[in-house]
Amino acid sequence: MKDTLPEDQPWWEATRDQVRAFANAYSFERIDTPILESTNLFERGVGHDTDIVQKEMYSFVDQGGEHITVRPEATASVIRAYIEHGMRNKPQPVKLYYYGPMCRHERPQFGRYRQFYQCGFESLGDQHPVLDAEMILIGHRLLKTLGIAATVQINSIGDEVCRPAYQTVLKNFFKKNRKTLCESCKRRLHKNPLRILDCKEVKCQEVAQEAPQIVDHLCDACRAHFVGTLEHLDELEILYELNPRLVRGLDYYTRTAFEYWYQHENFGDKVSLGGGGRYDKLAETLGGRHTPGVGLALGIERIVLLMRELKNYPIIGFHPDVFIAQLGEQARKKALRLFEDLRASGIKVRQFFARDGLGVQLGIASRLGAKFTLILGQKEILDQTVLVRDMETGSQEVVAYEKIVWDVQKRLK
Repeated sequence: MKDTLPEDQPWWEATRDQVRAFANAYSFERIDTPILESTNLFERGVGHDTDIVQKEMYSFVDQGGEHITVRPEATASVIRAYIEHGMRNKPQPVKLYYYGPMCRHERPQFGRYRQFYQCGFESLGDQHPVLDAEMILIGHRLLKTLGIAATVQINSIGDEVCRPAYQTVLKNFFKKNRKTLCESCKRRLHKNPLRILDCKEVKCQEVAQEAPQIVDHLCDACRAHFVGTLEHLDELEILYELNPRLVRGLDYYTRTAFEYWYQHENFGDKVSLGGGGRYDKLAETLGGRHTPGVGLALGIERIVLLMRELKNYPIIGFHPDVFIAQLGEQARKKALRLFEDLRASGIKVRQFFARDGLGVQLGIASRLGAKFTLILGQKEILDQTVLVRDMETGSQEVVAYEKIVWDVQKRLK
């Protein structure tokens, strides 16, 4: 777990602002689902034999005897909400987005903590490959806008028609190399051999390099869908790499699977910033009617770390138009009233009333990027005036206190 301190917030605000902007541009509406859900939701949705369910979920039995889990991901929750609230009756596809915390008990590593934030986009109710391409486009362009030039890794993992036959072929291949596999992959061999392709152990990766590729075993419908997705990406001029070993870590994926990778010299190996794919059977698994869907999720911590490391994105913070500086107890009381008058008039204003010393306060105003500093001292209190200092030129002008709000508004036009 990790605190996000005030000095970190501008970077986080930049990601929130861009997620909101992209959501508005592509007609996604915000949804917020509970942090606590029934454990059964994730066992059914994510997959009972996945690492997330078997090793990483924070689960407990509450006082009422219900099995509860702190959400490890959001897609299953979004589909549950889609079913429970009758969103199938809305014009399809229903396009939703979220931004919030998740929890997984996994090994902490670069930009990955046991509580972490994700933003995600979900498009529900249509299976056209143009929606897969749109989803990939959104993630790619969002990262680019934040200053990160990620590469798109893409694969098709088939569906219930063609995947079983491929899994048999894959299982037979790995059986011949069973002695080389790690202990986890030996267990996966019987439960879900596809996950061996995604193993991070070097010896398993070496074996997986020679494994049969699923694109050679796709049925006609899955092949046509994959080709359609790639054609749309070509039209959008999004560069991608076909990655036959990309399978993602959740059982609900069908057909398209993709990730965003970034290579940086300070971080050694590739960094996965997020990804997604199609999940056409998830709604049925959770008790709903057939509802095709496609989505993506991005890890905010890793994005923020890269933004700061690359130093290629401006820090967006609160830059006041006006800073109020005061000298003395009477001036402090008057300054508090002036602050409220300016704020109520829609002027962006800051102050540090607990500080004394004009030089210190002017230094704060400069660091905050204030355009003007309004100075109140003993003389100004007696004269019923305010000293207005232009922070760029250093020039100063005396203004009657009763006219100060009007004067500031005029200067800011």
